[in-house]
Amino acid sequence: MARLAYLGTPELAVPPLRALIAAGHSIEVVVSGPDRRRGRGSATSPAPVRAAALELGLETSTDIGVLTDADREAPELGVVVAYGRLIRPPVLARVPMVNLHFSLLPRWRGAAPVERAILAGDERTGVCVMAVAEGLDTGDIYASAELEIGPDEHLASLRARLVERGSELLVKVLAKGASGLPVPVPQSGEPTYAAKLEPGELAIDWGEPTRRVLAVVRLDRAHTSVLGRRLRVLDARDGGDPPAGGHPPGTLCSDVVTTADGSVRLLIVQPEGGRPMSAGDWLRGTRLPEAVVLGAPSDE
Repeated sequence: MARLAYLGTPELAVPPLRALIAAGHSIEVVVSGPDRRRGRGSATSPAPVRAAALELGLETSTDIGVLTDADREAPELGVVVAYGRLIRPPVLARVPMVNLHFSLLPRWRGAAPVERAILAGDERTGVCVMAVAEGLDTGDIYASAELEIGPDEHLASLRARLVERGSELLVKVLAKGASGLPVPVPQSGEPTYAAKLEPGELAIDWGEPTRRVLAVVRLDRAHTSVLGRRLRVLDARDGGDPPAGGHPPGTLCSDVVTTADGSVRLLIVQPEGGRPMSAGDWLRGTRLPEAVVLGAPSDE
């Protein structure tokens, strides 16, 4: 088994950490992003990976410089999972690293590979264990595994499956320790880049085609507005042809909203200040004008 450093920050990076420990590896230090203020007040709390590491009794740091400290022995290998920062050459020169990335590289290099796969309408994605290089997700690939994306699958479900499969793949790649890594192969194909989502991308544009509207809904944070109040759209399906009457995109007729090329049927919504509920329950409890337009400029 290997002496490892683990670099990760968000919740999705916790299961791979636990999987490595369960496989018998020695985690000598865990490096995460800084503690952040969460909720009201000035109190801060650690990033999810650091919180898990503290619970497990592991040494933690928010300073990657701990890996270049000349007074301590360098780990055999660093394992990076959604760390959130580029790793500079001096660190890589002292500690070779592998990265668990949630796409089939070179497609979707960058910060939001799962989200971008959904928005692009990809039918498949996967996970890669790759060597960490100086460029953005450019390293050679030790191993990969492919997963199909369900036609109506949401981000939370897909991400959970990728994390589970990625944890298994990471343990398999490291089964023979840091010196027993398989021979990596260069990435092949045209790179695409997965930029971090901007807040505006989660606002539903009903003037887009139905496919695009549903893709935004599947990101689990989609929202629109109705009469000036925010409405989260948590689940929806293709509603087929638009309702009769030639209504503009965004028009709500019962539980169906018109789009550029059809309609979307609302299933689960969350009104501002309320709880998630079926669209039917929301409509029964909300007095709306006939054929109200969601997301109208006058409502924002």
